[in-house]
Amino acid sequence: MIKYVAEALKTESNIGGITGRTIRQKRLLHAAMGLCTETSEFMDMLKKHIYYDKKFDRLNAIEELGDIFWYLAIAADVLSVTFEEIQHANIEKLRKRYPEKFCKEKAVQRNTAEEIKAIEQAIK
Repeated sequence: MIKYVAEALKTESNIGGITGRTIRQKRLLHAAMGLCTETSEFMDMLKKHIYYDKKFDRLNAIEELGDIFWYLAIAADVLSVTFEEIQHANIEKLRKRYPEKFCKEKAVQRNTAEEIKAIEQAIK
């Protein structure tokens, strides 16, 4: 399997333009803006399929998800965390929230302190 983050970072642009911010801040902002943009493009493609009867474009959906991964790679690199650590932390948080399975009550009445503790333990 390819080392995705390392390969993705080879194509990251030289961050300039915003003054008074660290490179770390600029890279995180770039990642956040890109995630919003690409997620919106994914949503727009889906909206057109569902509401306007446009043919579903699986290849475009995969492309947009790839672009989302690209921006996630930048954020992961800045935060010095791997995709595997992020995934593990997310599953541990969800296990705290929904020990058996999803339920509406637990979605509303969350124990965020326990969820944060689970995330902290997962990324150590």
